[in-house]
Amino acid sequence: IVDPLTYVLLSFVDLPSLNPAVAPLAWMLGSWVSEQDGQGEFPTISSFQYKEEAVISHVGQPMLNFTFCASNPDTGKPLHRECGFIRIKPGTNHVAFISAQNTGVVEIEEGEVQGEQLTISSHSISRISFAKEPHVQQICRIFRLTPDGKLEQTVSMATNTQPLAPHLRVTYRKASS
Repeated sequence: IVDPLTYVLLSFVDLPSLNPAVAPLAWMLGSWVSEQDGQGEFPTISSFQYKEEAVISHVGQPMLNFTFCASNPDTGKPLHRECGFIRIKPGTNHVAFISAQNTGVVEIEEGEVQGEQLTISSHSISRISFAKEPHVQQICRIFRLTPDGKLEQTVSMATNTQPLAPHLRVTYRKASS
């Protein structure tokens, strides 16, 4: 009999091969941590900083799995959480990014991967019925692998009260593959 923790750990020892459909996104794979504090801004809020851990993985299916976990850099208090999947239309560079967030927002962003850059924008945004205002109306996101092997993420956002504006910028270093 194997205890549950050992079973989980052993189940990750023999990782399946990367599904060829997501090969154009392989540069995103790994555990990433913010190298410096991420920067947040928006016209209706005070600027802020955050730490973030990102895990982008696969289980051999034609998609990647991701989690983003932000925290307060001073207290370690959990902040924004996001998890989901990144799919690519086989034989194309068309990508869908499916995300559920602890704020009660669920979104689908779509766009293209070109080399080591993924550019996506909101296709569909839904929220829980009691989400606070202002409501997010549009998201544009860019992931880019820098020449020195760091992963950058920039996010712009529009709400029902503000036009599209820069919101988040973070640079991650790879913690593990």
